[in-house]
Amino acid sequence: MTLVILLLSIMVITFFIAFQKRKNKLLLEKIKQQKEFEDTVAKTSEEIQEQTLKYLGQELHDNIGQLLSLASMQMGMLGVKIGEDIKEPFVETQKIIKESLSEIRTLSKSLNTDVIQNRGFEKSINAEISRLNRLKLITSEFIVIGDIIPFENHKDGIILFRILQEFISNTVKHSRAKTLKISLDSTQNDLLIIKATDDGNGFVLNDVKDSSGLLNMKNRAELTESTFSLLSQPNDGTQLEIHYPITKRKLKVNEL
Repeated sequence: MTLVILLLSIMVITFFIAFQKRKNKLLLEKIKQQKEFEDTVAKTSEEIQEQTLKYLGQELHDNIGQLLSLASMQMGMLGVKIGEDIKEPFVETQKIIKESLSEIRTLSKSLNTDVIQNRGFEKSINAEISRLNRLKLITSEFIVIGDIIPFENHKDGIILFRILQEFISNTVKHSRAKTLKISLDSTQNDLLIIKATDDGNGFVLNDVKDSSGLLNMKNRAELTESTFSLLSQPNDGTQLEIHYPITKRKLKVNEL
């Protein structure tokens, strides 16, 4: 009788252990499938956004750029017919049109994925900083510490650049900041540390934690397996910091 009870107990325990293992396996598979689904949705959303930005960049270049080019040509033709009394404002207007055309072309490049990919991450940031300083929107500085290794996964560079563009846009539009600084530091082991700071009016993070801009930056960072942090206090500016795992992402590309 004792032997029967012992055997039944062993069978019950064995069945329970097997059941728990099966349950845990199914749970892990469900979690994995959910994560894969979320990653697919995030990547699809990112691709749609990139296609939209690329389209806008092309429209700016091809349509508005062409109209400004035509206006500049017509102004040049009219220049020989105007009197001295309006010569100065005419020349100033012609200059404004040419500058506008140049800025439209620069902006269209910053929206075009192919241009960013060909330029590379570092040069794309430098071009954005130069544009801000040229337009006198804000006093901007770009610092590079160490040798920046080109991204093995070109999409990662585009995604991280879009995060910085979002930060820059928010700084210019909302922060009332006087200075903006962006830095790249590759001297840490296996990491590229990206920082962006402004001296603007700041904000309470809890008030914007569900904002589309902040969620967009977080989601984009997750696509590159980067750690993302944003710090801000009222009247104390805002700081963005991203830790991009260079070696980890390189190994993942080589596995494909």
